[in-house]
Formats: sequence, C-alpha cells, structure tokens
Amino acid sequence: MAQDALSKLLASRDWLMADGATGTNLFNMGLSSGEPPEFWNTDKPDNIRTLYRNAVNAGSDIFLTNTFGGNASRLKLHGAQGRVRELNRVGAALGREIADASGRVVVVAGSVGPTGEIFEPMGTLTHRAAVEMFHEQAEGLKEGGADVLWVETISAPEEYAAAAEAAALAGMPWCGTMSFDTAGRTMMGTTSAAMAEMVEKLANPPIAFGANCGVGASDLMRTVLGFAATGSHRPLIAKGNAGIPKYHDGHIHYDGTPELMGEYAVLARDAGVRIIGGCCGTMPEHLKAMRAALENTPKGPVPSPEDITAKLGAFSSASDGTGDTSGDPKRERRGRRG
Repeated sequence: MAQDALSKLLASRDWLMADGATGTNLFNMGLSSGEPPEFWNTDKPDNIRTLYRNAVNAGSDIFLTNTFGGNASRLKLHGAQGRVRELNRVGAALGREIADASGRVVVVAGSVGPTGEIFEPMGTLTHRAAVEMFHEQAEGLKEGGADVLWVETISAPEEYAAAAEAAALAGMPWCGTMSFDTAGRTMMGTTSAAMAEMVEKLANPPIAFGANCGVGASDLMRTVLGFAATGSHRPLIAKGNAGIPKYHDGHIHYDGTPELMGEYAVLARDAGVRIIGGCCGTMPEHLKAMRAALENTPKGPVPSPEDITAKLGAFSSASDGTGDTSGDPKRERRGRRG
C-alpha cells in the first residue's frame, strides 16, 4: 500500500503545523450561533475556501475540513441526517482544491467530531451505531479527497474505538485527539496515560494521537507531557485553545495573544510533539506567529511544568488526573492521609 500523505510528511520533517479554529473564524464571517457550519460547505463555499486558504497562507501543513459536526446524529438536530455524504464530500473537495493550488504538500484532514450521544449503558448509543455513523461520514470525506480522517474532541474511549473501526472500514488512514477538560481528564474520566495505553491496543491504531481543545494552552501542555511520559513512539498531536474564553461585549473572546501561541508552539515542539496547531480562538495571526516561532527558535530541552506555567499561565487544576485517584471509585478501607 502506498504511504499516505501525512505519514510521508512526518517522515520528512521534525514537526508539522496544523490549523487553528474553524468555529471562531466562521463566526467572524457571519455564521450565526446554532447554525450548522457544515451547511456553509454547499451554501457559502467561498467562505469555506477562505477559511482553508487562510490556514495555508499562515503556514499550516495540515488543515481540517469544515465537517466537525457532519455525522447523522448531529445533523439530525437540523433535519439534515440525509445529507451526511454530501456535506462531507463537498467540505473535503473544497479543501482538496485549496491544498492542490497551494504549490506545496498540504494535508487535507477530514474533521470527525463526536456524535454528541452517550454510549450504553449510561446512554443509548451502541458500538455498532457509532461505527455506522462514523463510517458514513468517512466515506463522504474520502469521496471528496481528504488525505486522512481527523477524529477530534472525543471524551469516551468507546467512541474513539468506534471511529478507529470506521476508518478501517473506509480504508482511510486516521489521527485522533481527545479533549481533556476536567482536571486533566476527559469528561468521561480518561487520563493522558489511559489514552496512550488505549491507542496501542486498538486493532487499527492512529498514525498520530494527542489532545485538542480543553481548558487552555497550559493544561493542554501538561496533558502532552503525560503522553510523552508513557514512552509512546507514536507521533503526538497538540491543538490547544488560544488562551481562556472570556465573555466580552456580547461575544466570547479568547485571551491568548499571537505571542503566547508562539510560546506554546515552541514548548509543544520541545516536549516532543510532532503535529502542532491551535483550537478555539486560534486565528490566522496566531498561526503566523506559531510558524515563525517554530522556524526561528532553536530546539530546547523538554519543558517542565514550571516552564509551562511561567510562559503560558497557571494550570486550571492542581493535578493532571494521572496517578490521581480522586476520580476513581472509593475503596472501603482508607489509609492515613499523607
């Protein structure tokens, strides 16, 4: 089998830069709250071309398609569950067009977000239904010319595993990140160490894995150190938010400056991350600063938690969740407090 575009790039470069926010950029172009961004793939294709082009022009080697919520479960909320293949195909095809016109190798990553449903037994989602939903989305992205599937913002290990199976069914290489937003764990309680372990046990493991979104760049970097501590040899992904969201004049604004995101990008690279991007709030000006910082700052030692907080601000919780038993089921016998 021929090597996929992302693996080829990873083999030739120490680090790759991914893109920034999809939502923040589209809201700035007039997307209204509650409107599915995926509808713009067919309704406002020029805006989506601009979104992709801005990432490429800012130096991204990889950009994500505007298909994050493009699964049947999410689209059903808007009566559009019959448009999964179409919206994903078009979202990827617009990306292919921009990447091919860029004059360099740029990877089109088909964004696959969570279903928004909870798995059995707590919820009603079955493994089979999740695989079917992800597979349908994957086939649309594949038809549109995406190079790789990019599963992101996942909280449940079961959902990550279903996406891995769907990628295999579609015959597509994939990457996958989870979102660690609850004291260093995902909403469903997964730690960075548990994720690194889970990834290696999958029948179809991802090319690269890591973290996206979450609380802020500091917390995300601490999670990344957690992945690195497991000794995983698989390429790591970091896609942190541009600072912390603040409500300002009727809209959400992320307080991270381009300079801060430049610091974050260099810290991520020095921590051993191979694919570095931004998530919510990350605009083209942040990406340009990140690219410049990565190219112009010599590689340094692996940062310590103290280095991270000194440059990016305090962590939002005392622990990163790893080795922390506070979220575990309580034992009957309690030892003395340390």
